[in-house]
Amino acid sequence: MTNKKILLCLAHMSGQEQHFIKEAFDSNWVVPLGPNVDGFEQDLESFLASDKYVSVLSSGTAALHLAMVLAGVEAGDEVICQSFTFAASANPIVYQGALPVFVDSEPDTWNISPQLLKEAIEDRIKTTGHKPKAIVLVHLYGMPAKIDEIMEIANSYDIPVIEDAAEAMGSEYDGKKCGTFGKYGIFSFNGNKMITTSGGGALICPSAEDKKRATFYATQAREPFPFYQHEKIGYNYRMSNICAGIGRGQMTIIDKHIEHHRHLADLYCRLFHNTPGVSVHINPAWKHSSNYWLTTITIDSDITGTDNASVCQHLQSKGIESRFLWKPLHLQPVFKDSPRYVNGVSESLFNKGLCLPSGPCVSDEDVEMIAEEIKLCIRN
Repeated sequence: MTNKKILLCLAHMSGQEQHFIKEAFDSNWVVPLGPNVDGFEQDLESFLASDKYVSVLSSGTAALHLAMVLAGVEAGDEVICQSFTFAASANPIVYQGALPVFVDSEPDTWNISPQLLKEAIEDRIKTTGHKPKAIVLVHLYGMPAKIDEIMEIANSYDIPVIEDAAEAMGSEYDGKKCGTFGKYGIFSFNGNKMITTSGGGALICPSAEDKKRATFYATQAREPFPFYQHEKIGYNYRMSNICAGIGRGQMTIIDKHIEHHRHLADLYCRLFHNTPGVSVHINPAWKHSSNYWLTTITIDSDITGTDNASVCQHLQSKGIESRFLWKPLHLQPVFKDSPRYVNGVSESLFNKGLCLPSGPCVSDEDVEMIAEEIKLCIRN
């Protein structure tokens, strides 16, 4: 057994967080508004280096939900969603009373297949007489999707894209930040993401007016009257000034976090370079620049003589956390009645993939030990 637990992606503080939190307490700004909220939004907009606007919210799921609301998704609509992702990518579709339509992945990035996407759109139009209301694209584990092809298809049918960049803060495609390609984008600041606000998220909007609408819905859709007037259904989705203070401190080290994740991914690649049957998922082309939120591997049991479950169990016995890849949503019981367009890619990856420790608290020595334990499991 190791002397310590090695976790996938443990939160790491810069030391500046307490300064912003203290300011909030000293000024009694502890509500879901305030200087830290405004400052955090400005920090994020500067980080994106685009013409986008940002509204910080209580979670990434809240951001996805508001993206659905702003995109006009309503009961009876259909929304295409990448199947190989966490359930939170699809749940907000159902919140709106719409039907998720799942599309499988392509093997290079593990993200939504452009070929199947086009097939799904055409088939839904033929089957229902209506095109899908939106497309939820996910940059899985920080790996950018095939943006050029996907956006060309979406634009040709005039369907808005909602970019789920919950795991991809700092990832880039062709030199541009993920989350800025679609009509809307989202980040997550959960405890294990690239930066954390303990819990929180952000909605990336195309205009100041859209940001204003997002804030309106996130604050219970209160109309500008001298009394409480509500003409639309709203939500309690705003981020607190305290959590935003944590976010401001985290923004001072986001670049270091991204650099460290990429460094660890490169180290895993070098350590497994001569290990038959173990493959590290890496950028497939020059346009792709993953933040490597989690370094992921696939294990070919025909070559190694063992499978991902056995390796996961072995690592656990050594105090090392690993995790199976996301179970595709088209295989989830809760979505059993949803249409799906599949090719077997995500199911195959689920059956042979693992996520390995990759966070800012993981050292080079940790990675070397993890790689050696996996090789030991294979040899045995």
